[in-house]
Amino acid sequence: MRKTTVLGGVAAAFVAGLVMAAPASAAPANEGAACAQAGIGTLKSLGLLQAAAQQKIDYSTLADPTAGPIFADLPTGSYLSLGQVVKLHHTNPELFAWCR
Repeated sequence: MRKTTVLGGVAAAFVAGLVMAAPASAAPANEGAACAQAGIGTLKSLGLLQAAAQQKIDYSTLADPTAGPIFADLPTGSYLSLGQVVKLHHTNPELFAWCR
């Protein structure tokens, strides 16, 4: 349990460092980076960033193929790692309302 808590804390600190490293006015280098930055901003605004870093978000609760905000059909229990979600922002930005 402690290992999970420590890893979650490290991941949250890493993501927070990424978010804080670039000023809000800094434009990301590409569309995927802009999409990922928007996703992190969305998680922060919803108060879910730490839970995402700890892999405690069931993304199926945010997914609806037609209404979004994540345009996908995810099975219940879709606890994706933050790294997987960031990668999806780069490879499939059309899946996220904040990237459209």
